[in-house]
Amino acid sequence: MAKLGRFITFEGGEGAGKSTQVARLVERLRVLGLEAIATREPGGTPNAEALRKVLLEGLVEKLSPASEAMIFSAARVDHLDKLIRPALARGAYVICDRFADSTRAYQGGALPENFIDQLEKLTVGETVPDLTFILDLPAEEGIARADARRGNGKADRFESEAIEFHRGLRAAFLTIAEKNPQRCVVVDARRSVDEIASDIWTCVHARFIGAQN
Repeated sequence: MAKLGRFITFEGGEGAGKSTQVARLVERLRVLGLEAIATREPGGTPNAEALRKVLLEGLVEKLSPASEAMIFSAARVDHLDKLIRPALARGAYVICDRFADSTRAYQGGALPENFIDQLEKLTVGETVPDLTFILDLPAEEGIARADARRGNGKADRFESEAIEFHRGLRAAFLTIAEKNPQRCVVVDARRSVDEIASDIWTCVHARFIGAQN
């Protein structure tokens, strides 16, 4: 199925501000009269949201990394089939908070690279993002932001990991960006929300909107 719309994903560690920037970008696109859908992973559809609860509450934490990666991928298949691909087919912009790069970063370190490659090939197929923003900031700052945002709420399974885990995540996302320079744009997430949103919009406009004029 040919993609008529545009698929843009946001990646990065905990507290990087992905959800905020997804919302800002969707708002800018809608102002232009474009159909823009905000979604997230794991989640985005009722079935995938049910799996999100299982994954983030740590109910599968005792499973192997391979098993966990396959559960994330099961949620992704439902998300792709029921939301992402139909929206792209009708020409919408789909803006997703996390996608396959997160599986590669979070679970990939404990798995052979060819396992992740094959799982992604089977799950994602040709529905590769047109553009991925990797919001980058030091792990310590990201965790501090996540803690402040959560307040007295309970940390999820990944927020609870040791700082070394989050440092490894940052390195993994930067490696993904280095290997995919045409698709990935690294954004300095230490700056203000407005500065980050401005850089993101400049990139989106240049690649997709201005290019049509």
